[in-house]
Amino acid sequence: MTETNTQKCRIAIDAMGGDFAPKHEILGAFAAMKEDNSFDLILIGDKEKILEAAIQENVTIDDKMIYHSSQIIDMHDKPTDAIKNKPDSSLVVGTKLVREKKADAFVSAGNTGAVAAVSTLLMGRLQNVERPTIGSYIPSKNNATFVFDVGAFVDVKPNHLLGYAILGNIFVKELYNIQNPTIGLLSVGEEEEKGNKLVKETSQLLRETNLNFIGNVEGRDILNGKCNIVLCDGFVGNILLKFGESVPGFMKYLLKQHSETSLIEKIKIGLFKNTLKKALSPLNPELYGGVPLLGVNGISIIGHGSSSPLAIKNMIIRAKEMYDKNLLTKFEEALKHYAVKK
Repeated sequence: MTETNTQKCRIAIDAMGGDFAPKHEILGAFAAMKEDNSFDLILIGDKEKILEAAIQENVTIDDKMIYHSSQIIDMHDKPTDAIKNKPDSSLVVGTKLVREKKADAFVSAGNTGAVAAVSTLLMGRLQNVERPTIGSYIPSKNNATFVFDVGAFVDVKPNHLLGYAILGNIFVKELYNIQNPTIGLLSVGEEEEKGNKLVKETSQLLRETNLNFIGNVEGRDILNGKCNIVLCDGFVGNILLKFGESVPGFMKYLLKQHSETSLIEKIKIGLFKNTLKKALSPLNPELYGGVPLLGVNGISIIGHGSSSPLAIKNMIIRAKEMYDKNLLTKFEEALKHYAVKK
C-alpha cells in the first residue's frame, strides 16, 4: 500500500481567477486555513489588489504569502493562447509553481478551459494517460455518484473513457473510502446492444479489466445512485452538469410561485423554509468546491467562476486531501497495472 504524504502541503491559489477575485479567494483561503492549518498558502496575483482587498475584509496577510503576477486570464481569453499571450498571469504562474515543485497543488476559479489546458500543457500528463478528465460529484440516493468527464474534452475515444474509469476508480476509492466503486457507462438503454459506437467499444474494453463495471446506465440511474462512477464524454457530461446546477434555482422559483397563490401557502412555505433549505443542502455545489483535473502530473482543482468563499475553501480542502492521500503516485501505479495504450 502506498504511504500518504507527511510533508507539509503547499497550495497555490489563483487569487485573480474568479468573478469576485480577489475577495472571495482571500476569504475562502483563510477559512480553509482556519479549518486546517497544516498547509502553506501561496496567493498568486496582483499584490496591490490582494492587499487592498484584504484590508477591506479585515484580513491580515503576510507579504511572504503573496506571489506577484501582473496579468489576468479572463473568461473571454482562448485557453490555447493563455501561455503565449499572458505568461505572467496568475493562472500560468500558479501552474508553473506546481511544475517546478515549488507548490504541491493549484486551485483556480478562473476560465475552466484555460485552467484545464494550461495544467495539461505545463504540468504534463501522467504516464499512460492520453486525456486528463474532470470529474464532478452529483448527489444521489447512495450519496456517492461521480461523473467523468464533465467538460475537459468533448470528443473522446474508447481508450480515453477507459482511462477516465481507472483515474475515477482511484479517486473515489481513496477520497470517499469506497473500496470497490461500481462503474457504469452512460447510454440510451441498459441493454448491452444499445448505444453508439463509442459506448459499445468502451463497454468491451471495460469488460476486459477487473474494474467493477456493471454495464450501461441511463440518465435516471444517476440520481438513483445505481453506480458510484458514471462515464461519458465531456460534451454530454458538461450538459448534464449544467442542467443539474440549474435544478436548485428552478425549485426555488417553483416554491416562490406557489407561495404567491395565497397568503396561507406563503405562510406554510415560510414556516418550513429552514427545513427545506437543510433538506436540499446536498444540491448546493459549493459544499463540494471545485472539480479535480485527473491525469495531469500535479494537483489541479477547477472551480466555477462565481465560486463563493465557501466553495473556494472546499476547493482548497479537496486539494489538501488529494495531497495527503498521495493520489498522484496511486494514479501512476494503477495506470501501470492497467497499461492504457495509445
